[in-house]
Amino acid sequence: MADPEAGAHHGAADLKVNTDELGAVGHDAYVLHGRLARDGDHARASTFDAAIALTNGNFTSGAELLKVHDRWNSQLRTLLDACAQISNHLDYSKAAHAKDDADIGGNLTAVSKISEYFK
Repeated sequence: MADPEAGAHHGAADLKVNTDELGAVGHDAYVLHGRLARDGDHARASTFDAAIALTNGNFTSGAELLKVHDRWNSQLRTLLDACAQISNHLDYSKAAHAKDDADIGGNLTAVSKISEYFK
């Protein structure tokens, strides 16, 4: 983003969107989501089985391990949702800015054609 003070005083644009950077961050969030979905759930089943076995064996650590299991799943879902939202939002932003640029370009072309008639 450009310096907002420079834009205010010199008539320069004060917002600059680099769609390549948006795309890269969105892609990284997408890749992270995929890896978390696969690898973040790796030990869930065995952790749950161990918690149940410990609980059935009258070990108090079984209930505590089940709490760890549940907390991990909750945090993993939260992180997966955050990655999906980041990826989706940046994809949307990239597309929206491209559409805005095309609309503005089309409007300027139309204005320049109208100006030709006044010459």
